Amino acid sequence: MNLIFFSYMFVFSILSLIFIRKHLLLCLLSLEFMVLSLLFLVLLYCLMFSYYNFYMYVFMMTFYVCEGVLGLSVLVSMIRFHGNDYMNSMFLW
Repeated sequence: MNLIFFSYMFVFSILSLIFIRKHLLLCLLSLEFMVLSLLFLVLLYCLMFSYYNFYMYVFMMTFYVCEGVLGLSVLVSMIRFHGNDYMNSMFLW
């Protein structure tokens, strides 16, 4: 049950990333939602196979925190230079 729920969470986060591309903040939120579902899947994996050392979970969690910090720094620098967080102002698509 939990595996199916977190898999649906991951699929919906990918769909939200594909369909909501107007603001950078919304893209970052959908990326964080994807990361959260992956983190729960790693936790479920650690609990399922009875790893009592959660080194893999902590390792993944540090990378996800770094990803969030980098996303927020890109958002702040984009708002400082362009004045808004529209993805069209970065000429990406």
